[in-house]
Amino acid sequence: MSNRLALFVGAALIAVAATAPMPVLAQMSEKTVTVGGAPMYPSKNIIQNAVNSKDHTTLVAAVKAAGLVETLEGAGPFTVFAPTNAAFAKLPAGTVETLLKPENKATLTKVLTYHVVPGRMTAVNLMKAIKDGEGQARLKTVAGETLTLKQDGPGKLTVTDAKGDVANVTIADVLQSNGVIHVIDTVLLPN
Repeated sequence: MSNRLALFVGAALIAVAATAPMPVLAQMSEKTVTVGGAPMYPSKNIIQNAVNSKDHTTLVAAVKAAGLVETLEGAGPFTVFAPTNAAFAKLPAGTVETLLKPENKATLTKVLTYHVVPGRMTAVNLMKAIKDGEGQARLKTVAGETLTLKQDGPGKLTVTDAKGDVANVTIADVLQSNGVIHVIDTVLLPN
């Protein structure tokens, strides 16, 4: 009887698994990171994940206004230093609203692409680049300008922009199908 029961239970489990939606099964096996109250799935692209983060609504609105959605949904790979809503709120009053105006699309695009580095650079890759650079790594952004990364204690990274402002990486290694996101607490500004 126990062989029969085991066979029945096994068949029932297979039947349940076969009827479960595939995305649910895939999500259960993925290692996710929670950002802005939402799980970020490595099988989804940067945009598919970012739109779910409550901490990145300003960034998502800016990406849409700049017309960069299709680019960040592309194959990449990209390393994105993603400022939070709180990071945008630290800018002078009216800055975000001004950047989001259609006539300022070129400036907005330059600011956003300044947060993107070609390639998939995890925290381990960034730490190695900092070590190889004798304490700092200089990364060329998609905007064509440079970001400077440094280690600020064990496992802590900072990113310095062209104006000398420093952002802290608050959540590293949010893996995406087309790259990696590192959440930062300050908006980076190019020259």
